[in-house]
Amino acid sequence: MRGVDSLDAALAPRLDEQRARVRYRQRHTTDGVGPRVRRDGRDWLNVCSNDYLGLAGDPRLAEALAAGARRFGVGGGASHLVCGHSEAHEALERRLAAWTGCERALLFSSGYQANLGVISALLGRGDIALHDRLNHASLLDGTRLAGARLERFAHGDAAACEARLAALGRERRRLVISDGVFSMDGDCAELNALATHCERHDAWLMVDDAHGLGVLGEHGAGTREAQGLTPWRVPILVGTLGKALGTHGAFVAGSETLIEALIQFARPYVYTTSLSPALAWATLTSLDIVRDEPERRAHLQALITRFRQHSAGLAEVGLSPMPSMTPIQPLQIMQHGEGANEATALALAQALEARGIWCSAIRPPTVPVGSARLRITLSAAHALADIDRLGEALYDAARQVIGQGGAVMPQGAPA
Repeated sequence: MRGVDSLDAALAPRLDEQRARVRYRQRHTTDGVGPRVRRDGRDWLNVCSNDYLGLAGDPRLAEALAAGARRFGVGGGASHLVCGHSEAHEALERRLAAWTGCERALLFSSGYQANLGVISALLGRGDIALHDRLNHASLLDGTRLAGARLERFAHGDAAACEARLAALGRERRRLVISDGVFSMDGDCAELNALATHCERHDAWLMVDDAHGLGVLGEHGAGTREAQGLTPWRVPILVGTLGKALGTHGAFVAGSETLIEALIQFARPYVYTTSLSPALAWATLTSLDIVRDEPERRAHLQALITRFRQHSAGLAEVGLSPMPSMTPIQPLQIMQHGEGANEATALALAQALEARGIWCSAIRPPTVPVGSARLRITLSAAHALADIDRLGEALYDAARQVIGQGGAVMPQGAPA
């Protein structure tokens, strides 16, 4: 048997199992970016993007990207520690540090790499990473890469975090890790309580604020600013550039010593070609817009309020709005049983597609078994009329698929 045949034979049963469990995922090719895109020859209202401020398609960013490419080139050319650290990278790191109120910031090529790099640089075998139970997969993978002991506390329960810290002892390094805004639930961590518990028990605190930066706080500086914490109380802050800022890449912000340590010891930083300098240059324009156009965040908040008004009665047709006041507005399926709510989530997404609305059905393992949902994400580029259209479509789709009183209709879930 050829090597490729044995490889395919090993992989095919896993793919078949994924299909049988209604968890097979497929890509869609789009034309355009923003709340209105073309896909499969049709126009769609897109409510599943992380482009929270509507900047990904802003022509000012495109112009800055082109100017950056002409000045610095498109590719980084090498890792930062060889010859790939340009003036564009340096300027962006300085701006990100000032924006977050930290001494320094360090660019990474993606949020996943940033989380892998930070945790594996700070912890080793025998050290402990204490996670919120709903943390992003990259944070868990960073702990595994470090070889550290992975512990968890109940989601959003700062008291449970303190209880675990008290029980762990102080003989090893202990890093408490939490998302700022949780990507699948849309709720926020209680950063003040987590910071207090870490200070009391001599632990470090790391916050991945990928979904809060640009959106929350008076100046868009994220969950920490929105909750009134001074920068030093969250000594390790991770953010991404590809969500609210509309470009690509990520950064870590913190003290001078932290950043120097990451430059020396974070393998995903040391051994990766640097982020495109043209993208770094374009992100400076993103930061200008976040600073100069607070009305984008105000409009986004108005959209969130409008959607919450529409969703208040969805429980009557089998959808449960989760308690979020961020652009992430999940609707959980009020239906249980092995695979049942996953199939219903898919059927609901298909019913919305029939109405020209693109909304992803989120299923395990991205979320816990039994908690499949529609994950709606709002953007400042949406109009209030878009939210009204979405609200009406959700009611119609839920009645079609689930029916009155939450009973499953025969035409609902696909096999």
